[in-house]
Amino acid sequence: MIDFYDPRTRRSFLQVGSLGLGGMLGGFSLPRLLQAGTDPESSRILRDRSVVFLFMHGGPPQAETFDPKMTAASEYRCFNGEIRTAVPGLTYGASLEKLAKLADKTTVVRSFQPGDGNHNIKPVVSPHSLDANVGSLYSRISGITDGKTGMPSNAVLLPRAVDEQAQTVTKQFGDFSDTGKMGNAFAPFVPSGKGALMDNMKLKLSQTRLDDRRALLQTLDGFKRGLDATGTMDGIDKFNRQAYDVILGGVTRAFDLSLEDPAVIARYDTSQLVLPEKIDKKWNNHKNYRDHGQTLGKLMLLARRLCEHGSRFVTVTTNFVWDFHADVNNATLDEGMRYVGMPYDHAVSAFIEDVEARGLSDKILLVTCGEMGRTPKINAKGGRDHWGRLGPLLLYGGGLNLGPVVGRSDAVAGEPNSQPVKIENLLSTIFHRMFDVGELRLDSRVPRPLMQLIESGRPIESVI
Repeated sequence: MIDFYDPRTRRSFLQVGSLGLGGMLGGFSLPRLLQAGTDPESSRILRDRSVVFLFMHGGPPQAETFDPKMTAASEYRCFNGEIRTAVPGLTYGASLEKLAKLADKTTVVRSFQPGDGNHNIKPVVSPHSLDANVGSLYSRISGITDGKTGMPSNAVLLPRAVDEQAQTVTKQFGDFSDTGKMGNAFAPFVPSGKGALMDNMKLKLSQTRLDDRRALLQTLDGFKRGLDATGTMDGIDKFNRQAYDVILGGVTRAFDLSLEDPAVIARYDTSQLVLPEKIDKKWNNHKNYRDHGQTLGKLMLLARRLCEHGSRFVTVTTNFVWDFHADVNNATLDEGMRYVGMPYDHAVSAFIEDVEARGLSDKILLVTCGEMGRTPKINAKGGRDHWGRLGPLLLYGGGLNLGPVVGRSDAVAGEPNSQPVKIENLLSTIFHRMFDVGELRLDSRVPRPLMQLIESGRPIESVI
């Protein structure tokens, strides 16, 4: 199920039942929204880019990712050593072997300060984003669908989007679909869920895994052949035709992995890296580790496909896995980085290589961070605990002026040792990549609180 809204009325306007179009509410149909999407004012404000925000739910460690601190005492430095990167003199934690080879194409921010050590889903949803998913802020300005393709401009990809056996992502620490004061009209498209964006457009088929959607595609193909045979598509204007194409083509093509080179699919696949039967069941979090390993690669591939088909802000996350206390719930650093870090390294490096190969590095901005970091000192059980003073942040693409490192941390990777990069700086960087902020200031349609938010932070120095 999918739901589209008109941003002016905040009322749903399209209903598709049994693969048919109909049911207009508030006087707006999908063809009219597509027509409205051609507004030349918006084209001056919006840059032709997409964001993929990979949220490392739980709080990733600084030393085991991009800042190993091997000159520090053993209780502080990366537990399994460092690995050389493609940038001379720069090292990563030893678990990130594939990303190390791509260090010259990314920027690691070693002075990112999330602000507190609490489990939540900042910076994706927080007071810094008006308590809304950052993608909802984008769609409030851009419109909720792409004017050319009709694809939802804002999407959230959770494990069930690609694996029906995956657990539902917890909302205990925040809802990735929150819209704050923006209103439900701007809620993200969540292909695996039952949120507001999935109420009015119904494909009456059971949820299937991403790599087994033959029944869906066959049904749509049969429906399209029926339309062609009866001449229904003859003589309708381009916006009505485009509306049909959205249902019959755009959305389904974005989900159709049979259109991908099998080698690309194999390169993304993380399901064989951490087999479920190899995960120690003594950790209460073992099901989350299973979901992370089985789905992260496919989620990143799906994110790239959604961007190519017109989505502009895609949030990706798995369920609460970067939480390495070494207690009854969570694994040690050793096991945790195998269960979580290895699939992360594989999936993110595959995404970067794929985007590079397709010549899309200017068009797609990748942001990957968590809600906090981990304590500089390893605890007595071999884990790290909550820490808000410093956390890892990796940026790629989006037309940024990327250098290998921004900022410095102190000797034990516990505090910034240069000007801190805060959430407001990260969000400002994203907004400046996605909008012409100068033109945006002149547009009276932008709500004042949103404009104030966009202007409240300074972009990360040296990358804009």
